[in-house]
Amino acid sequence: MKNIIKYTLITFFISNISYANMSDDDKSAAWNCSGIYMANYFLPPGETFEYSMKEHSIASVKVLKEYALEIGIPEKDWDAGVNKAVDKHYGSKYDEKKTKKCDTILKRIVPGGEERVKKVIQTLY
Repeated sequence: MKNIIKYTLITFFISNISYANMSDDDKSAAWNCSGIYMANYFLPPGETFEYSMKEHSIASVKVLKEYALEIGIPEKDWDAGVNKAVDKHYGSKYDEKKTKKCDTILKRIVPGGEERVKKVIQTLY
């Protein structure tokens, strides 16, 4: 019986420690950036946007999600936050300043984020 209680407590603390790797502010920023990146990928007609920038945006969204899942954020919760951000930003014009700020946020939140984005871009071909 003691072993079951120990196992339950250890599991509980480990899952909470994992969740602590991304604060609520970081989650909000990551969701917002995912919305901005997705808006970049699906720009309205007439917007000029290099294909490599679209690749970067879609790879960044994927890296943010992969990291969120790695640290224990439930996929359902992550997707709900991203969907709200996409609704907010969808149809927006490209904003280089916001995108660069998101790149900085991704690098801060995700360990090795820049390298991970580059790896994902390489798999898009």
